[in-house]
Amino acid sequence: MTTFDDRENAFESKFAHDTEMQFRAEARRNKLAGLWAAGLLGKSGDAAAAYAMEVVSADFEEAGIEDVVRKLSADLGTLASADAIRAKMAELLPVAKAQLMTEI
Repeated sequence: MTTFDDRENAFESKFAHDTEMQFRAEARRNKLAGLWAAGLLGKSGDAAAAYAMEVVSADFEEAGIEDVVRKLSADLGTLASADAIRAKMAELLPVAKAQLMTEI
């Protein structure tokens, strides 16, 4: 194998790792957003955890965050606007990444 092949394999491995970490961070962010929303809805314990998993599952409908925003907005009604939900999700992404880094 040449140096070029080694370098190509290293870049491919890094890309795969970065993509997986981004997916995990977004899923964690969605879970944290679900727990936040569950608190606003008065849910706690197992009910909050189950709701958070519903929010995570909602992200598989389409690319981007709008599917999650729609679910949370519909569920929260007047408790939070779509813009407030987007802001909360933006706030939670670095938190999710930090949590994942401590688990590695």
